[in-house]
Amino acid sequence: MNSVKEMRIETDRLIIRPFILNDLSECYELMQDEELFNYLDWKVTSIEIFKGTFNWWIDLYETNFDDDFKYNFAIFLKDNNALIGWGGFGAIDCFYPENEIYYLVGKEYWRKGYATEMMNALLDYYFNTIGMNKIIALAKPENIASNRVIQKLGFKFQYFVHGLPQEFDFYNGEPYYSLTKEEYLQKI
Repeated sequence: MNSVKEMRIETDRLIIRPFILNDLSECYELMQDEELFNYLDWKVTSIEIFKGTFNWWIDLYETNFDDDFKYNFAIFLKDNNALIGWGGFGAIDCFYPENEIYYLVGKEYWRKGYATEMMNALLDYYFNTIGMNKIIALAKPENIASNRVIQKLGFKFQYFVHGLPQEFDFYNGEPYYSLTKEEYLQKI
């Protein structure tokens, strides 16, 4: 049974939950900073294009855990309910059927440990609620902060990605990390 639509995770400082339609404007505003996309295969878009992406994120909550899923969650600060970013996990086309974990945090919230806190909570949900056994993470080598977050979470470097076809060229050169449920449970 898929309960992702009702998911709500609270950490010391964060609330993590599925997006709802009322989050559209605040999320769109967050996504207007081009610097956020220095290391992502994304760019600032019009509101019309973003609405399509946002609605797709919400529609994906209908996907069951035992199907190919991709879930994206809103991340809020507990103390003021500000949307600081998003994170999620799910199928990655270039390594199908593997699942990846990913995130984006607004620039004003960098270097405060929110990414690590958020990702720890999402990994716990992924392994212990959904019941998955392995996940991967990718990051541009020059994205030192994200590589540190991935390593702090216990991911193990496997190799540098190379040889992907043109449609997935964005990922060539990135370090490929993996984490199993057993490794995760040993870490905590």
